[in-house]
Amino acid sequence: MKEIRFENVYKSYGKTEVVKGLHLTIKEGERLILLGPSGCGKSTTLRMIAGLEDITSGNLYMNGRKVNDVPSGKRDVAMVFQNYALYPHMNVVDNITYGLRVQKVPKEEMKARLHAALDMLKLKGYENRLPKDLSGGQRQRVALARAVVKKSDYFLLDEPLSNLDAQLRVSARKELVKIHELYKQTIVYVTHDQIEAMTVGNRIALMHEGKLQMLDTPENVYHRPANIFTAKFIGSPPTNVLDVDYQNDTVLIGKQPFQLNQMWVKQIDQSGADRLVFGIRPEHLEIFKTAEENALQGTVKYVENLGSGYGDLCRFTRS
Repeated sequence: MKEIRFENVYKSYGKTEVVKGLHLTIKEGERLILLGPSGCGKSTTLRMIAGLEDITSGNLYMNGRKVNDVPSGKRDVAMVFQNYALYPHMNVVDNITYGLRVQKVPKEEMKARLHAALDMLKLKGYENRLPKDLSGGQRQRVALARAVVKKSDYFLLDEPLSNLDAQLRVSARKELVKIHELYKQTIVYVTHDQIEAMTVGNRIALMHEGKLQMLDTPENVYHRPANIFTAKFIGSPPTNVLDVDYQNDTVLIGKQPFQLNQMWVKQIDQSGADRLVFGIRPEHLEIFKTAEENALQGTVKYVENLGSGYGDLCRFTRS
């Protein structure tokens, strides 16, 4: 099984714990997204899989084998770094095929993989350029192509599309999914971009301050967040979260009563919670010009124009 399994893994730099007690299984052949804000430990987790960071404590298994002390070169991984890591003295073709030459891949096979990668990442015409003669986005595409041609069992991506323009980023996301559907590698993809996470991943592992907050499908992470951090991190604009008082099937938002339906009443009563938090996404608000039954009165303070609409993205502030 080409799965990856973390068992109570810690990673520290001196006295600073970066990853704290990580339990995580990445299934064979899935696309797992490591998502979270800067400094949450997601890139460090990826680098531990690649063998570029030592594990402070705990165990890491790949393909059923403990790999804590296995060198990076013996883990069958292909990795795309955020900073490209291209050889400055090699042209595009040599950068892409270097690993294949080391592995002594037959010339015809190497040529076929090279041209497929050049086509996929729109690098035709740049074959003889050195990295210094390429834009940041072009260098990122060369790094992606170099990883793609290896056809490794594990494909590790550290914010691989961060330097691409918006249109090319959409295209590259689609191509990455196509590659995965063709070769079925186990992909671990680090990003802080929610759109990339929702569109590329089979599952999302959301991290915060070195701890795993939620592990589930993109749909469940969005619609059924496990905690307040997840609810507030996922979505743009983020979920509105308010502390509210609850009594007699009704919550008090400010001084305004809002009656809950019986589904929520039943869950609240069963929980036995003594503190209630009310969360709603801005896109789920419906705004009326006149008062409606069981509605809140408020003032629209801010509207974002995203082209496709206005009202569903209003941020609502109670009066």
